Formats: sequence, C-alpha cells, structure tokens
Amino acid sequence: MLSFLITFIPRAIVQSVPLLLGCVGETLNEKSGSLNLGIPGVMYVGGISGVIGAFLYEQSAGENFNAFLGILIPMLSCLVGALLMGLLFCFLTVTLRANQNVTGLAMTTFGVGIGNFFGGSIIKLTGSDVPSITLSITSKAFTTKLPFAASTGAFGKLLLDYSFLTYVAIAIALITAYVLRKTRLGLELRAVGENPATADAAGININRYKYYSICIGCMIAGLGGLYYVMDYASGVWSNDAFGDRGWLAIALVIFSVWRPNWAALESLLFGGLYILYLYIPTGTDFAVKELYKMLPYMATILMLIFISLKNKHENQPPEGLGLPYFREDR
Repeated sequence: MLSFLITFIPRAIVQSVPLLLGCVGETLNEKSGSLNLGIPGVMYVGGISGVIGAFLYEQSAGENFNAFLGILIPMLSCLVGALLMGLLFCFLTVTLRANQNVTGLAMTTFGVGIGNFFGGSIIKLTGSDVPSITLSITSKAFTTKLPFAASTGAFGKLLLDYSFLTYVAIAIALITAYVLRKTRLGLELRAVGENPATADAAGININRYKYYSICIGCMIAGLGGLYYVMDYASGVWSNDAFGDRGWLAIALVIFSVWRPNWAALESLLFGGLYILYLYIPTGTDFAVKELYKMLPYMATILMLIFISLKNKHENQPPEGLGLPYFREDR
C-alpha cells in the first residue's frame, strides 16, 4: 500500500498543479463578478508564451545557458501573454460590456488558435521530424528539486520531491484565500462581485477592481499552462496537448465553492481522479478504461447536485456573476 501511495500521490500532485492555478485565477475573476470561460485559452497562451521565451533564450544562450534566466524569461513571457489575454477580456466585457459567456468561449478558441499557430511555427523553425518541440534544458531548470528530498525517505518523496512551481502554486492559493477573506481589499472585491451597485454607491471603483482581479487571475492561470509544459510534459510542446484541463479548472471553482484554500486540497482529488484509470487493472477492456476516465466529470456533477441541495448562501456564486454593470441602472 505504501509503495502505491508513493507512486500515486506525487503523480496526482503534478497533475493537480495546473488545475489549481487555473482554479485560483478563475476564482479571482468570478469574485469580481466576471465569468471568464476563456481560462482554457488563457492557460494555452500562457504555455506557448513561456515556450517562445524559453526557445529564444535557449537558441541565443547556447552553452552559456543560465538557469536563473532560463526560469525568469519563460515566466515573464508567460505572465505577459496571459496579461494581454486578461486585458482583452476586460476591454470586451468591462469597458464594452459584451456578453461574458460568448466572449469567454471566443477567447478560448482564440487562445488555442494562437498557441497552435506559434507552436507550429516554432516546430517548423527547428525542422523537427515530429510535431513537437522539446525544451529539455529549460525544463531541467524548472524541475530542479530540493537536494535533500531523496534522503528523507517516504516523507520526502510525498511532500518535498517537487519543483518550485508546485510550492508557488500552493502559496498563491493560500495567499489569495487570505486576501479574499481577511483583508479590506478582499472585502471590497467580494462586494463588487455580489452587488456592484451598492459597492459603487460606497465609493468603490468597480471597473478598477474588475480590471485588476481579471488581469491578476489570468496571469495566475497562465502559470498553470507554463507548469504543464515545463514540468508535467518535461518541456515538450505539442499542439492541442492540454486536453480539457482548463475546463476542469473552471469546474474546480464550483467544487471548491469559490475558496482557493479548499481548492489546494480538492485539486489533488481531481488530479488523482484524472489519472486513476492508469492504476486500475482493466486488461484489454478499453471501454471500461474510458468509463474510469469519466470520474472527474462525474465528481463535478455530483458536487453540483450536492451544493444545490444544501442551498447555503456561502456555497453559491457571487450574485453579480456574469452580469454587466451599468451605472445608470442603480
């Protein structure tokens, strides 16, 4: 049993980190009243932006590759790419008051298209015989682990044997939860999402809060895309390889009832369910294996039913979620 846990839990944690970062980013968006269904596209753009930065630096540095710059440049590239997506969403939904559902879905399609275009262009530049690009040097810098983790036995394998972005993701989730629940900034942000007219009457700048929360949330979600490429995929970029992780991150927002600290644990559950089919013996019965792959989505549906039955206010989305704010209507 212990050997199974030592094998299963680390893989589940690695699988859960992109979901956690995407969930925290979307939670910030929704707490301001903005339903951003473009998070999958934001994560995709964050991933390809980091790949572009890593590729350009690897090509220019050659044998003089510096690990610090090899991490810093892709991270900055990722944050800038995700920020631009956030600004685009803000401009369309906050300034122009476009429909948030349609805009989010369009941004997901747009983000995937942008990623595939630049990803395919880089693959052609390398002259690769396979439809992918490998940034092994940068990935090695990102996946550097604590030097003493291997000597601490099962404890180190379960809790310490991860890259720095794993711990950054957990820290971001806990800090975000603290800011939302314990600070005046978080109180005002939640007020904007619950009742923007009342918040506006209290002197809170609605558009400013929406712009800040959406942009910061998108940058956090973009880091999830970068983590997927550099850590989970070992630096390999392939077009359309993200799968449905962005949508699972949005589902995790509901599963965690809009609490980022809960998401830190529940993303682990999602990550475990996502790979559980690999550990259940099914032989050659591929139909049964496909059923096991449905577990994360079945868990989401059951949680939606459970939350709806409890019908508690604290478990419900912000009242102003998805609704454009017109100051003249208050």
